[in-house]
Amino acid sequence: MKLFNNVISVFVVGVILLIIVPLPTWLLDFMFITNLALSLVILLTTMYIKRALEFSIYPSVLLITTLFRLALNISSTRSILRNEGYAGEVVKTFGEFVIQGDVVVGLVIFLIIVLVQFIVITKGSERVAEVSARFTLDAMPGKQMAIDADLSSGLIDEETARQRRSDIQREADFFGSMDGASKFVKGDAIMSLVTTFINLIGGIIVGFMTNVGTFTEIMQVYSTATVGDGLMSQIPALLISVATGMIVTRSASENNLNEDVIHQFTSQPIVLIITAAAMVFFCFIGFPVPQVLSLSAMFLTLGLILLRGQSKKAAAAVAAEGPAITEEVTSEADFYKNIDNVYNLLNVDQISMEFGYSLIPLVDEGSGGSFVDRVVMFRKQFVQEMGLVFPSVRLKDSGQLSPNQYSISIKGEQVAQGEVLVDHYLALAPDPDHDTLEGIETVEPAFGIAAKWISEDRRVKAELAGYTLIDPTSVIITHLSEVIKNHAHELLSRQEVGNILANLRKTNEALVSDTIPAIIPVGTLQKILCNLLREGVPIRDIETILETLADYGPSVKDMDMLTEYVRQSLRRAITHRFAEAGQLKVISLDAGIENQIMGAVKKLDTGSYLALDPQTIQGIITVTTREVEKIKDLVTVPIILTSPIVRVYFKKLVDQFYLGAAVLSFNEIDTDVKIQALGNIVLP
Repeated sequence: MKLFNNVISVFVVGVILLIIVPLPTWLLDFMFITNLALSLVILLTTMYIKRALEFSIYPSVLLITTLFRLALNISSTRSILRNEGYAGEVVKTFGEFVIQGDVVVGLVIFLIIVLVQFIVITKGSERVAEVSARFTLDAMPGKQMAIDADLSSGLIDEETARQRRSDIQREADFFGSMDGASKFVKGDAIMSLVTTFINLIGGIIVGFMTNVGTFTEIMQVYSTATVGDGLMSQIPALLISVATGMIVTRSASENNLNEDVIHQFTSQPIVLIITAAAMVFFCFIGFPVPQVLSLSAMFLTLGLILLRGQSKKAAAAVAAEGPAITEEVTSEADFYKNIDNVYNLLNVDQISMEFGYSLIPLVDEGSGGSFVDRVVMFRKQFVQEMGLVFPSVRLKDSGQLSPNQYSISIKGEQVAQGEVLVDHYLALAPDPDHDTLEGIETVEPAFGIAAKWISEDRRVKAELAGYTLIDPTSVIITHLSEVIKNHAHELLSRQEVGNILANLRKTNEALVSDTIPAIIPVGTLQKILCNLLREGVPIRDIETILETLADYGPSVKDMDMLTEYVRQSLRRAITHRFAEAGQLKVISLDAGIENQIMGAVKKLDTGSYLALDPQTIQGIITVTTREVEKIKDLVTVPIILTSPIVRVYFKKLVDQFYLGAAVLSFNEIDTDVKIQALGNIVLP
């Protein structure tokens, strides 16, 4: 077995020895036959593969076979010059068969074969290989981006993406190698002409020196040997040249070359019928009638048979589809008699968008729309920021919306709606109090900012005035991104949690196995991750989250408390999300309010809840709202800082009144960040 694994290395070493060591004629015959058979195998292989990469070793095989032919040329030349024109039975047989007593005709035929290979096949293969290599390398970035887009959208998994990237790299390497390897075939054709000249001229000289016979006899002997030797080199070389052209011109297909040729030539029977009719006119210009009419009849018969077969297939397809279509159109009740069709109505899209007909060009890739690509790139960005792969967004048109409207739905229910003008830009003024630009008044749908739609001719003027201009696609993408961020906790399913854990198993199998489900069930982990996403905390560091749950899970059963421990472990991510220039501007919560909240906490076996009287709640919300209003122009997101034990209850309290504030505890703030208190929430 080990010897078999090294057979190629042994073969290459043997080929090198052929150049140096003289061979007996019987062994030379065997080598010539081996060369011919090997070339035929290579040619047939290139015809039966479906993709060039299925024969990726071809450049190396091309080099080895070229070297093998050159070694045989040298050995046969040695035999011709030393043995009075005899280089074995194979060479002698080929030479006599081609020359048949006429030296000039034999040499001309041999020269034509060499020139056909050199000028037509080899030159064409070389050019195709060069262009294929260039186009393949130029297309690599686009193919890589397409793979990344499919991976981000969930159409393929990581293993498939890795395989496709490897195939692209191998394809580029292959065509690059073929570009250089085709030069071997060109050099082999040139060397064949040189060898033929040496054999003929050298043989004549040696014949005179050794008194082989008269000039005519010498020419007969050495021309026969020369032509036979040349053909035994050039016929395999011709097969290899055809194989080279075959493999570099082979496009990717589901079938091999034979099946593709038969299918594609027989797919248009009307072409065969027209050809048969056209060939009849050749009889009127002197072509032999029997041959023309027999070939015309063959094409006509084949065309009629194929045309009749296509008609039968079309009729069968119509017969098969007709009743089903009629049943669907004429009887909706019959369609829903099948209970499986009823269950299909229960399927709900996690995220879907509907568009008015004027916005379809923005979404339709066939019309140049880039919306789908933008969604894919946002999915990649969202994964990097939040650690969640949200599901694919289903896009569809709607006749119920106005032409310029779109809507966004989560789990089948509309959660947002907006309106954009396709041929306009959304302009945001640098100073809302001095907005002098002419345009259509509107409101930016994602953040509710006052804006204007301006036409293309006002674009330059708006840019010079400092306006921020947003194209319609970006407006919709921004709105969609904010909706997904706000509803990320609803999009995290148990299946996605399983995908996250499966990805972590690749790098930390022990942590997942020890924690899930031994300490924390998957359902509990899902709820904790949803709690984090609900407050905008990234779950990308799933390893730290599981380690924290493994530490506190055995003793703490309250999911809210477990979430708090996880938040404290993710303090760096939380701090970086809200801090600006190493500083955190906050509103502090008075200790008196914290004591009131803790005194009103009621604990149950299943968790805890806050039981404050309505007057106290109203008072806390009033002072909180007042403090938030004071700093809303100073910070992007108001932050209320509390003690760790109070944070979760105070957050639930303020969320009921949609204050839009983030509630953090002291234990969630990184020690490297400076805290600046802009206010204090205290009851009067």
